[in-house]
Amino acid sequence: MSETLLSSRNLAFELYEVLDAEALTQRPRFADHNRETFDAAIATARSIAEELFAPHNRKNDEHEPQYVDGTAELIPEIKPAVDAFIEAGFQNATRDFEHGGMQLPNLLSRACFAHFQSANIATSSYPMLTMGASHLIESFGDENQKRRFLQPMIDGRFFGTMALTEPHAGSSLADIRTRAEPHADGSYRIKGNKIFISAGDHPLSENIVHMVLAKLPDAPPGVKGISLFIVPKFLVNDDGSLGKRNDVTLAGLFHKMGWRGTTSTALNFGDNGECVGYLVGKPHHGLAYMFQMMNEARIGVGMGAIMLGYAGYLYSLEYARQRPQGRLPDGKDPSSPMVPIIGHTDVRRMLLTQKAYVEGAFDLGLYSARLVDDCETLATEEERKQALELLDLLTPIVKSWPSEFCLKANELAIQILGGHGYTREYPVEQYYRDNRLNPIHEGTHGIQSLDLLGRKLTQNGGAGLKQLTRLIQGTCQRAGAFSSLDALRQPLEQLMSRLQAVTLALLGDLMAGKVNQALANSALYLKVFGHAVIGWRWLEQAIRAEEGLASGNPADADFYRGKLQAARYFLTWEVPACHHDLAILETRDDTCLAMQDAWF
Repeated sequence: MSETLLSSRNLAFELYEVLDAEALTQRPRFADHNRETFDAAIATARSIAEELFAPHNRKNDEHEPQYVDGTAELIPEIKPAVDAFIEAGFQNATRDFEHGGMQLPNLLSRACFAHFQSANIATSSYPMLTMGASHLIESFGDENQKRRFLQPMIDGRFFGTMALTEPHAGSSLADIRTRAEPHADGSYRIKGNKIFISAGDHPLSENIVHMVLAKLPDAPPGVKGISLFIVPKFLVNDDGSLGKRNDVTLAGLFHKMGWRGTTSTALNFGDNGECVGYLVGKPHHGLAYMFQMMNEARIGVGMGAIMLGYAGYLYSLEYARQRPQGRLPDGKDPSSPMVPIIGHTDVRRMLLTQKAYVEGAFDLGLYSARLVDDCETLATEEERKQALELLDLLTPIVKSWPSEFCLKANELAIQILGGHGYTREYPVEQYYRDNRLNPIHEGTHGIQSLDLLGRKLTQNGGAGLKQLTRLIQGTCQRAGAFSSLDALRQPLEQLMSRLQAVTLALLGDLMAGKVNQALANSALYLKVFGHAVIGWRWLEQAIRAEEGLASGNPADADFYRGKLQAARYFLTWEVPACHHDLAILETRDDTCLAMQDAWF
């Protein structure tokens, strides 16, 4: 039976050969786990994803939420799927046993959740947002807020959202206008409008807990004046029961090209002056708090992009194996049997490109998940700090690189199906439409590139960048033990050498005050940096594949050879092409910067 969500063999390769998930069980927090418990969780996730999430993926797309009498109505299949997800423990997979969790490593939680994202990205977004909102309250809320809101979210009774974007401001959070006025009882009255709030209204839970950014009357201007508030759809009484409906109104639904099963809402807060909110943490520190949920969501968006690319790749691969068409160029006899299209070299090129993009990105996504475990469970504070510095540096890449290149994989999947590819009778066109949202979700490529080049590279004295450089150098040194990998290792070394020089020059410009010039082509920088990171992860996979071949298990030989060929493709086709982009960065080309409004 062909696999439709993700390759179980590739997942096992990542977890147990590349990322050494079993080593995590040596840490006290995960000591009760072993490979058997890890595999059992993955098997359960796969089963629920296949049986309850995947079957309504198309129906989600064809019957998007409807605005009816001030509420959002969804297809009925969503709730039992989400309920099964919660009942199986995946909503709290990383929480302590004593708090109702599975105490799984983040690496395993991400691996499990990947199945749901592949099966049905829209339905999986409801628990994903709730997990992020609950972690935010857990980290920064007071004891009363945790009792009143967090525990019901852990129990699966309340769901959560993040409410940032406003109609006039878009991604410019410094310009939000939502206001919070202090009230005599210690709460606040919220007034403002938010748009594009995913999961902002639905019938899946008893209550919805909105995490809302707003400004107090004495707020300083800009992002330093933003505070964070809990704003529930229904107020919660002291005994935990639901009170009256809060003054939060569903103003309408947006109808997007993809993720159609996820409500995208416009919410009005305080139309009647009675919207109750509760301040989280300190005044004016809201954006710093919200960055926890935003970064978690950025990794989630990146993984969603990967899994949509993965689903399209697997479908087009199976199609190419089954679809007969034409003959090879040297086949001159028209009466000879047609060959499956996977026999055509250009189809193999497109499949290999997809494999290189999605499996390279999948490795990076899981690597970042393991870094989360390192941030929380490494033995010393210094080790945990280093893991966090590396994770911070890689987060813009984890979010943006898959959103661009796994979308390209979806495009190639459509191409492989030919005329069938863009019809709705086949799923690859939906995968493409769903994935097209991810370059915008949680910050565009441009925003992520400014974050990378303008902030992350120099953060903590460039500690994350220094770590990454050492890691890549170490991988290249280990690859040197295999002469077969010389042709793969050398392009990465050449790219890294030139990228380091360009990076130092651009950072020098920033320090000299040439901000606009240094950041003008930051999107190109993000692409090259991302290719260097994915190239590193492919070289790591190639080393493991060579080791696997040397172990002599003939059953896995084709798998390992496929890994080596995909690594070869990425490192000898994709990585060298980055030198053109580096040349533009080196010369500080001002083609885009110098373009004038009137010239368009």
